[in-house]
This record gives sequence, structure tokens and C-alpha cells, in this order.
Amino acid sequence: MSDSRLSIAQHYHERTKYDPETISSKNRRLDWENQPIPYKDYKVGANFDLKPYLRDDFSAFAKEGDQSWRRLSRLLLCSYGLTARMETMMGQPMYLRAAPSAGGLYPAEVYLISRGTPLLPSGIYNYQCRTHCLINFWASEVWQGLQDACFWHSVLEKTDLAIIITAIFYRSAWRYEDRAYRRIFLDTGHLLGNIELASALNGYRPHLIGGFGDRKVNDLLYLDPEQEGAIAVIPLTDLFNGQENVSSEPTVLPSATQLNYPKVPDGELLIHFHRATQIEEKKNGQVPKGLATDKSGDDKYNFPFCTKVSTATIPIGWGGKTKKGFAPPNLEDIILKRRSTRAYNGANLTLNELNSLLDFTYQPQHYVPQGLDGDPDYFDLSLIETFIAVSGVTGLEEGCYYYAPKAQELRQIRFKNFRRELHYLCLGQELGRDAGVVLFHTADLKNAVAKYGDRVYRYLHMDAGHLGQRLNLAAIYLGLGVSGIGGFFDDQVNEVLGIPTDEAVLYITTLGRPRRG
Repeated sequence: MSDSRLSIAQHYHERTKYDPETISSKNRRLDWENQPIPYKDYKVGANFDLKPYLRDDFSAFAKEGDQSWRRLSRLLLCSYGLTARMETMMGQPMYLRAAPSAGGLYPAEVYLISRGTPLLPSGIYNYQCRTHCLINFWASEVWQGLQDACFWHSVLEKTDLAIIITAIFYRSAWRYEDRAYRRIFLDTGHLLGNIELASALNGYRPHLIGGFGDRKVNDLLYLDPEQEGAIAVIPLTDLFNGQENVSSEPTVLPSATQLNYPKVPDGELLIHFHRATQIEEKKNGQVPKGLATDKSGDDKYNFPFCTKVSTATIPIGWGGKTKKGFAPPNLEDIILKRRSTRAYNGANLTLNELNSLLDFTYQPQHYVPQGLDGDPDYFDLSLIETFIAVSGVTGLEEGCYYYAPKAQELRQIRFKNFRRELHYLCLGQELGRDAGVVLFHTADLKNAVAKYGDRVYRYLHMDAGHLGQRLNLAAIYLGLGVSGIGGFFDDQVNEVLGIPTDEAVLYITTLGRPRRG
């Protein structure tokens, strides 16, 4: 039976930690004969080809209404489209996508729901990234079903299109087993980061809904819930077609907190935990009440006498507005050419570069003049903390710092060069050793569960991935290398860096100068 002190979310987190003494026993040979295919293939359905709207000479043949197709086409391409082909030793090429994914496994699927517009008839569509098209596999009135599943969220009353992100669990679990649940939501956070920015590029405003009736959304999409589950719903306000940028209700709903659960065998924990984080529909038509996220809380860890360094800086200039006045065109180029760095050369970053990375990631309000959203939707950023291990930044002392986003300053908590320890903490990956900066996203899991129930585990990891994607794009724009790491020795990170023990490590992002050749 369960440990009565831990909710199922805390139990899952503890049980999927990597530890130096046990990790060797977890290593196993991958079953290459059963490697999952990272695409769904619908045999039946109307095909809406989006490729013609990507042509460079589009304006030469554009007809009335085609501009809307172009915006939707580019939104999907920049969110989850194919961006490169890599040959592999297994014979089958790997196709990389706009959003990074652990191990190149791409567990997410992207669906589009239409209320019925001049562009898309009402129904359900799956985005086929291999062919860059939409498959309309269910042509019927479904919007009211989506509203019901989302407890009649007000944004759905004023929008006509919505993206639904799902996860096919085995795609990640094939390699990462039960710990894959963490990576699935980090990957989804990367995708949410792309959707946020690609929407600004194309005249949409995404509204994030994390609180919905899981069973109803799964049924709406005809999913097998043992294999695939809905993760996030994102209604899209179309700013080009006169829809107002409506203010959103809270993006999150709490779930139950399970303290009594059976002993779950290894290999079944992921699905068991996912079921436990679902929101049950209320009886008698009662709508669950959303919780407002905290956007006014103070920064934590304001230690007395610690060194404090301001990170205030001039915002990154992305190249000016488009003619329509939305977002800078250079950003699209960065989204499409982003790649995870495989090796760093160990050279220092500059303090100005680090400040620019932090500014774009945590200070979106500075980018409103460039057409970006100054207050993009997250689940609850007040739950996320950021610690930074500095090994090589010119103008900044080596050590571990807490980043205070509201004060825009770094607060030093440890004095040391951690290169050797970071190599160890990141499971021997040279990325940790050779990076100039290693950034850690953490959360007080106990307090987070107390606020939102076990479902908060989803929210935390998606928010961490969303922040990580903004770091990714800023780093590429600045000519730096960047790579996220989801595998690390959990408890040892806190011990070595001096991070408080109640902060559960969610995600690591390494930043440095890429090794050439």
C-alpha cells in the first residue's frame, strides 16, 4: 500500500529518480524490433494539403482567403512540423521537428478542432507532419462536445479553432520506461512554447486549458486511453478576423490527491499515475472551479549577505514587426533551424549573453513592442524556481545562483566551480561538464500538490518545458549551443549545488559555445 505521507505524484517522483547506486540495474537493451513509429496514419478522411501555402512565391498566386490558409499552415509547421532529415544506422531516416523531443521519440500528436469556419468545416483534424496536411477524420458538429469536456470554459464561446495535444505513451516509454511520463510533459512544454510564439507570428493568440474532463476529451478524439491521452487544449483567437483577444479564465483545475493506492509494478506506474491525475466529471452538472494562478508573489531565497547581480538588459531584437504588426520574421527562421547541441567547446559565455537569455525567457513583457505576447499563458509559473550553475561566464563569479525573475537578479548561494560535479550529475554527459551555464528548473512538489492535487505534476513539467523552449530559441538566435537534459541524479543535484531539499528538480538546460566540426 501507499506511504501515507506521499501523494501518488510524490510517490511517482521518488520512485522514478535516478540514483548512482541503482541506475546500472535499470539499464536495459532497447527492443529495436518494437521501436514505436512517431506518427499516426489515418487511412480514411479528407486531406487538406498545407504545402502549397509554404511556397516562397505564394503572393504571386494567392487568392482571396488563401492568406488564412498560409497563416494556419505556417503555425502548424513552426509548432510541430518536420524541419530536417537525418540518416541513421538502422536504415530508416529520422525526421526532426520544430519542437525538441527526448531521444527523438516525439510522443505528442496534434489535433485541430473546428467549430466550422470558411477555412475548415466543423469536425476533427489530425496534423500529419510527414506530409504537412490535415486529415479530417471526423466531419461533424463537435464544438459543443469540446465545450462540455472543458466545463464550458469562456474562451471556447468566442473562438472557432482549438488545438488539442495528446501523448502516445509508449513512444517515450519504449526507451525511458516509467520515467518517460516526465519527458512526455517536458516535450509537450516545448511544443507549447512553439505554439505561443508561432501564433504571434501568424496572427493568433493561444489560450491554454489544462483543466478538462480527460475521459470526455479522449472520447471526442476516439482515443484508446490505455495508449494515448489528451494533455492540453489550446483554443485559438484569430486576431486577423476580428476576434478579440479575450481574457482567459484560469488555465488550471485541481484534481484529487491520492494518498491510498496499491503497490504498482515497474512498467505499469506510468499509466497508473496518468489515470490518477485525471479530472473526474462532476455530477449534477456542477462545473469545477478554476484556481487563479499567482502572478504577484515575491521571489524566494533572498539570502542575507549573498552576492546579487542584476540581469536587467536591452531586450533581444528579433528584426522588427511584420507588415501586419504582429511578430518579427527572424523568429520563424530560428524556430525552424533550432537544433539541440551535441557538444560544447568549454569556452566562456558573456554576462550580457546570459542576461539576454534570461530576459527573453522570463520577461515576455519586454517584447510587446516587437509584436510578441507580453503575458503568455502558463499553468502556474509561481510554482517554478530557477537555479543556475555558472562554470564559465565572463564577468560572473563561478558558483550556483538563484534567479529572481521579479527582481531580475542572480543571487549566489554556492561558491565553486562545478564542472566535474555537473558531468557526474548529468549521468556522465559531457554537455554538463563543458557548458558555461547549466540551468535547473525546480518546484516544491509537496506545496504544489497541496494547491492543485496530483495533476500538478503535468502542469509543472509543461511549464518547465515551455520555459526551456524559450531558452532554446534565444540561445540559437545568439549563436550559442543549447540542450535540454531530462536524465540526472535527482537528489544529488540538490546536495551538490546547495539547492534546498524541498525543491524537486524538473528539468536541466545546458548552455554553452558549440563545438565545431
